[in-house]
Amino acid sequence: MERLHWVRHRCWRLLVGDSGRAWYSAPEGLPNKSSPDARCSPHRVNGKRRIVFARNGPHQHEYEAISRSYKGNAIRTTKYRLLTFIPMNLFQQFHRAANLYFLFLALLNWVPVVEAFQKEITMIPLLVVLTVIAFKDALEDYRRYLFDKKVNSNVARVFSGKQKAYTDQCWKDVRVGDFVRLSCNEIIPADMLLLYSSDPRGVCYIETANLDGETNLKQRQVVSDLPLQGVEFTPESFHSRIECENPNDDLSRFRGYMEHSSGVRIGLHNSNLLLRSCTIRNTETVVGIVVYAGHETKAMMNNSGPRYKRSKLEKHLNIDILWCVVLLIIMCLTAAIGHGLWLKNLKDPIFEVDGETAPALAGFYVFWTMIIVLQVLIPISLYVSIEIVKLGQIYFIHNDLALYNEQLDYRIQCRALNITEDLGQIQYLFSDKTGTLTENKMVFRRCSIYGVEYPHEENARRLEVYETEKNKAAGHSVTLKSGCSGKSLSCRSLSCNRSSVSLHTLTAESEEEEDQLSSHIQPRTSAFCSRMAKEVVPDPELVRKLNWFCSPVLPQSEATSGTPSSLELTYITDFFLALAICNSVVVSSPSQPRHVVPEARTPLKSLEEIKLMFQRFSFSPFSALSTLSPPQIKGSPRSFTSRLFTRGKAGSFTFSTPPNSNTDGSEPGEETNLETSNLACKLDLYARGEGGNAGQMEDRETENDIKDTTTNADRPRQDVEVDFDSGTDDDLLYEAESPDEAALVHAARAYRCTLRGRSAESLLVDLPGIGSLAVQLLHILPFDSNRKRMSVVVRHPLTGQVVVYTKGADSVIMDLAETPKGAEQAQEIYSHIREQSQKHLDSYAREGLRTLCIAKKVLDEEEYEVWLKRQLLAESSIENREELLLESAQRLETNLTLLGTTGIVDRLQEEVPETIESLQRAGIKVWVLTGDKQETAINIAYACKLLQPNDQLLTANCGSKDAWAAFLEEHKLEVQCGQESLTELTTAGTCGESSSGGVSSFILVIDGQTLDLALQEELKSDFLELSRRCKAVICCRSTPLQKSQVVRLIRDQLGVMTLAVGDGANDVSMIQTADVGIGISGQEGMQAVMSSDFAISRFKHLSKLLLVHGHWCYSRLTNMVLYFIYKNVMYVNLLFWYQFFCGFSGSVMTNSWVLIFFNLLFTSVPPLIYGILDQDIPADTLMGLPELYQVAQTSKVYFPYRFWITVLDAFYQSLICFFVPYFALAGSDVGELSFGSPINASALLIILLHQVLESHTLTWIHVLVLVLSGGFYFGFVLLFSLYCVTCSPPTNPVGVEKLQMSQPLFYIICAVTTVTALLPRVLFQALHNTLHRSAVLKLAQMDKVDSEEYQKRTQHWNRSHSRVNRLPVCADNPRLEHSTASVVS
Repeated sequence: MERLHWVRHRCWRLLVGDSGRAWYSAPEGLPNKSSPDARCSPHRVNGKRRIVFARNGPHQHEYEAISRSYKGNAIRTTKYRLLTFIPMNLFQQFHRAANLYFLFLALLNWVPVVEAFQKEITMIPLLVVLTVIAFKDALEDYRRYLFDKKVNSNVARVFSGKQKAYTDQCWKDVRVGDFVRLSCNEIIPADMLLLYSSDPRGVCYIETANLDGETNLKQRQVVSDLPLQGVEFTPESFHSRIECENPNDDLSRFRGYMEHSSGVRIGLHNSNLLLRSCTIRNTETVVGIVVYAGHETKAMMNNSGPRYKRSKLEKHLNIDILWCVVLLIIMCLTAAIGHGLWLKNLKDPIFEVDGETAPALAGFYVFWTMIIVLQVLIPISLYVSIEIVKLGQIYFIHNDLALYNEQLDYRIQCRALNITEDLGQIQYLFSDKTGTLTENKMVFRRCSIYGVEYPHEENARRLEVYETEKNKAAGHSVTLKSGCSGKSLSCRSLSCNRSSVSLHTLTAESEEEEDQLSSHIQPRTSAFCSRMAKEVVPDPELVRKLNWFCSPVLPQSEATSGTPSSLELTYITDFFLALAICNSVVVSSPSQPRHVVPEARTPLKSLEEIKLMFQRFSFSPFSALSTLSPPQIKGSPRSFTSRLFTRGKAGSFTFSTPPNSNTDGSEPGEETNLETSNLACKLDLYARGEGGNAGQMEDRETENDIKDTTTNADRPRQDVEVDFDSGTDDDLLYEAESPDEAALVHAARAYRCTLRGRSAESLLVDLPGIGSLAVQLLHILPFDSNRKRMSVVVRHPLTGQVVVYTKGADSVIMDLAETPKGAEQAQEIYSHIREQSQKHLDSYAREGLRTLCIAKKVLDEEEYEVWLKRQLLAESSIENREELLLESAQRLETNLTLLGTTGIVDRLQEEVPETIESLQRAGIKVWVLTGDKQETAINIAYACKLLQPNDQLLTANCGSKDAWAAFLEEHKLEVQCGQESLTELTTAGTCGESSSGGVSSFILVIDGQTLDLALQEELKSDFLELSRRCKAVICCRSTPLQKSQVVRLIRDQLGVMTLAVGDGANDVSMIQTADVGIGISGQEGMQAVMSSDFAISRFKHLSKLLLVHGHWCYSRLTNMVLYFIYKNVMYVNLLFWYQFFCGFSGSVMTNSWVLIFFNLLFTSVPPLIYGILDQDIPADTLMGLPELYQVAQTSKVYFPYRFWITVLDAFYQSLICFFVPYFALAGSDVGELSFGSPINASALLIILLHQVLESHTLTWIHVLVLVLSGGFYFGFVLLFSLYCVTCSPPTNPVGVEKLQMSQPLFYIICAVTTVTALLPRVLFQALHNTLHRSAVLKLAQMDKVDSEEYQKRTQHWNRSHSRVNRLPVCADNPRLEHSTASVVS
């Protein structure tokens, strides 16, 4: 570290003149001499930054002055307080126009000239609705209050200035500037700057699961250049001043600096910040100073709560409500004009009439009276009912067992509470690939090093056997012997010599059992450490070459037959070293916490032996390829390496015989096993140096054994074993930030290049044939989506050189890896390596593997110092820090030496092909937006049946706008002609042929560069025209921004309902842009879930969610809204028809209580049950016939004509319901209440039975609710007529209902009226179902016909081609059994 500080000091000397400009601060630990008043200068931008002093420090006056504006740590997520609940809640509710409308009517009824009912009665509907919503809001707010109280009452140890010690205080009492001391497993109460850690290297680990759901640990670093961490931190000695950015919600960014009393400024960044709600792990004690508290913490600023969106149905509903308002005005105007004309033409009235009021003014009064009388035409309870129905729908979705993942104990989460019906209208689905269509459980599959491909065939067989047995076992414990024809699987797995990892290859335990076994060792699950990732079977050829590296007889620079060259061995060693250290993996084991780096163990050979071994290579194995001669390295590495090697246990990398292999002579390959075992013993003897004769016999015996091994290499391939000599290897646990990193580290470990420990400044790595080495870690340049790569800068312990190891996307690394200048031989070798590596990359992509390139670069000391100067400048800056760090990383990662490539398999999730096929049959266009390369995406698309073999691919890789425009013009015509031919075939009756793959479709495949061109304004329309005619679109190498732009383009320009599904942070913008966003809780944290409307655990759940629940929710809500409008219009028209017989005076034929309660109570509950429980089509049918999803969209979509048909039906039923009793009672002496009694009873029966006719499902709940609703009405009116004398002045309802219900005519009228009103609807439904079969019957019949026709065509094809090819053809059609018909000769 002394050398590093010296370099930093030199950098500061060069930059000292510029340190006052912009917001760059001086290098860490050095005084800023150029600006003596630096402590005062930042006050000019106080509005942009926050200044923090210690609460109990020497700057008390400054602290009190600036801390007044800072929030305390108490949180309050409640909306209301006890005293302000009623006014605040009423204020919130009256934001709704419907509530304001009914408030206006209630107040209007208090005006005497337009009064229609008792003043109190008109208030009842509004009060009921307001009370129900207020009760719901109060209950939700009380739950939030209890949660806040629990959080605020948590206890933390905070430093007290009076007691000069840490005391227990509640979280709510913590303030900015407080010193907080935390222990392991404690939750962080506020955003704190890390000032002390009990770890000697000043690091601690936090778990952010409470914040973003990620279970892997993050490393945090104490602010640099603070006093040594070995001494306990004393808050009294802290006199520094902190300036940082104002509170914001960016979890990945923190910028600022700490200024000591001496004027020294220390840059602060995100790795110094401990975030609220995270948990301290594996660190005994940490101390921090609070910089953000309470609602200003990043966690609280990211807590937006449930998402609220306006659904498409609600937008249509608002239009229908406006039409209801228009109907209301027309009715009221009719009544007003009619009343005016009636008064004008009235001569010698026989009853008392106000003759002093002019007819026009009387008509004006009647207009407002009728507004009050007909108020129920505007359904005030509809909005509340919709909310209740959606909550009920979400409850059933949430508790659907088909959407429950038993392995993860995870059920679907409904985060947006009001867009359930939008799930039934999806037309375009945009999906990520990795982690969404695939498992995102990366498993190392194969690699290419030095241009040589290592297929890892045994590893492939292991994956196949695992997959087969996993499907058969279905979570039960079985042995894998059946996969080896009854033989033990040790022949194709790692030997289980004290290895708990290899033990799992012998039996395929269920994941649950494996977790139970490992729970005794490991208290928590390691991220991305599945059995599949850990059990990598090494390639025998690569093992053989690595054993050459361990051999004392080293090859020369030129390879002989079967012998690798020293240059190739260098590449292999560098390759696996890069896999082991170029990552951010945290290492732990049951015996030691994660932050402890174990001691480096004694190498297998002495330092002189290692130097001699490298000299035999005749070149430096860790040098760049710019020259084949040994480079001149400044400074001898001897002094450096001698400090790294300490006494310890040595590892080994050997062949070994499987402990359970047969030795009776019947086992094939016995000779080879014995020979390799003999070789292993001799290599072990050589490695350990046991006995005085070891050094004398090693060259001779090993040379003979190598010759034998070389001879055996020419024989048929035999299985090779790798002996895990140390049992502690299997106890190592890796915490990776991504599954790619974990897979590569496990792959390196399979070849005995094991990462054993990590600290902030060093790594401990085991190398085959060398042993444990401590590698000095200088810098980590983390992965970002712009660079698409990550790098580590280390000082190699053997050469002393500064080496950059880089891994990243092949499209980036191949461009950065340039042909070296110098010897022609080197150029030829490197060109060959690049050419072969590119071929292997293309081959991997065609197999659907994820590809990565591994590269390195050796820096001269001068070059490193120049780069370090700029890097320190970027790290210590406050403004533009991210841009400067990006520029610095890009400057370093140039002229790389390509070492090799890796192919990682990411298996498809189960049932993905079936799900995509169902979605496409449902009329949903599926687009895949991925950052992977083109070949990989196409291969995965074929695997998941997004592409069929006969589909035509339109691949767009255009480098210019003109080329893209020409591509569009050429293929638009081609696609249009293809669609026309498809239409003709469909018209000719071959639609079944097309559905089974007889007619090809077009698939557009577009890369990221071309997608940029396609999203430009002048080319958008042509791109839309082409893409909407294609069956599917695959966007490769697309950035997160491009994903959201594509979704927005389709959503806005085509006006379709879009759904986006993803699992990672790079999918968040796409998920938020779509109408419906779905997050998958996968391997990449919870960012996508937290930003989504719905969260699922597997892609296959989409089919049930959309095809069943989406269909049901949309159908239920659509029908419920129309039913609400129907019953309101129907009942209001009864009052309107009565106006023609009462001079349009605003009188009603029923008492006001029944009038108000009719829609509010008597008929309000059945629609709720209908909206929650109705199932127009069973779930099995919807899943089996996905076409019903699209049929429902076209038939039940909320078109205006359905609204008007419903209104006309309500008009007809109201006419029957009014005039049948009218003519039945004509000429009798019944009063107005007696006349209204059968009308109300008939209306209730018609409305309830109308719902029965509309319902597709009738359960005991439906029957119970219908009976209770009818019984409630008749019971209410009977009690009302018995006991209410003055309840409804000026009328007297006593005895009216009792008298009516005692007469047979009442029941005859009700029966005739009900039958007459509903008979047309029953006849229409019967006639419609007779002439037009339902979609279910149609599609079931079509499915049967298509299957039979397809089977006939297949058999005919087999017969016609039997003489050419005697293998029968049966395409992959999920609706058909494979044909077993015999082939006709």
